[in-house]
Amino acid sequence: MAAVRLKDIAKDLGVSTVTVSKVLRGNPEIGEKTRARVLKRVRELNYQPNMQARGLAGGRSFTAGLVVPDLVHPFFGEFAKSLGGALRASGLGLMLASSEEDPEIEVQEIRTLLNRGVDVLLVASCQTLESESLFFGDGARPLLLIDRNFTKIGASFVGSDDVQVGEMGTRHLISLGRKHVAHIGGQGMSPAVDRQAGYRKAMAAAKIKVPANFVVTRDRIEESGDSVGYYAMQELLSQGARPDAVFCYNDLSALGAMKAAMQAGLRIPEDIAFVGCGNLRYAEYLKVPLTSIDHGTERLGVAAANLASQLAESPLSLAQTVLLEPRLMVRRSSVAE
Repeated sequence: MAAVRLKDIAKDLGVSTVTVSKVLRGNPEIGEKTRARVLKRVRELNYQPNMQARGLAGGRSFTAGLVVPDLVHPFFGEFAKSLGGALRASGLGLMLASSEEDPEIEVQEIRTLLNRGVDVLLVASCQTLESESLFFGDGARPLLLIDRNFTKIGASFVGSDDVQVGEMGTRHLISLGRKHVAHIGGQGMSPAVDRQAGYRKAMAAAKIKVPANFVVTRDRIEESGDSVGYYAMQELLSQGARPDAVFCYNDLSALGAMKAAMQAGLRIPEDIAFVGCGNLRYAEYLKVPLTSIDHGTERLGVAAANLASQLAESPLSLAQTVLLEPRLMVRRSSVAE
């Protein structure tokens, strides 16, 4: 059987091949009725676009490249899944790479994706904000930063409003009457810097002084968050005045911190309350269900796919920043039943 062509679909529906092509590329110029008819016929005929021919004709590969620090990490795994599904719907394939939290590997993976001709590059970078020589590509392909921003390079960015994340988690603990709120955070990455800024902003607004030893930060917190949280919590508990609440950088660090608190004989949340960030799927099924800030991992994937599709279509577009509103998910780690 001969392969189905664009003009076959166009002839069947009585529309132009240009119209069919625009529908498949997600062009907003086409009306919803026509779009629905075309997509219905595409599914019926199991039409598979010849991506190689399209790429040769338009100088495109119709693929996006994504580099993340760790594909096994729940946040990045869920993000990649959401991104891939949304890109697929807009006619783009996805190439995945992991930097293993190593800046040198990240540079290698970026170069590999660029050599494979991706139309747009998405990077959740493991490089620090202080890095002197940031490498994010050849400048010829559009760049979209994910989760971790580097404002000095002026690239497009999709992430959560991390200052608001820090404020929201800390304000919740203060609203419960907690007066000694500590923070376990990360270092060198924009989410860590911004979440700590939000924590301090909320504490200042409540006129609560933050003792220097109530903020414990660690490097590579994404990679080994549970063990980092465990040892950071032990440090907090060994310093005389004990916190009665802790806002943690992410859910994994909160899990480790709660384990250390329980081993010390403290009741959660009666003696000490916890808030994490990420709202990972298992948060509500833990022995002590975790209160967490949901920064919309699935929504981030869809938003990134939409912006990546725009950048692939129009590489010279002005840089855009998309910040998603976080949501507080209250559970038993902060509010007793």
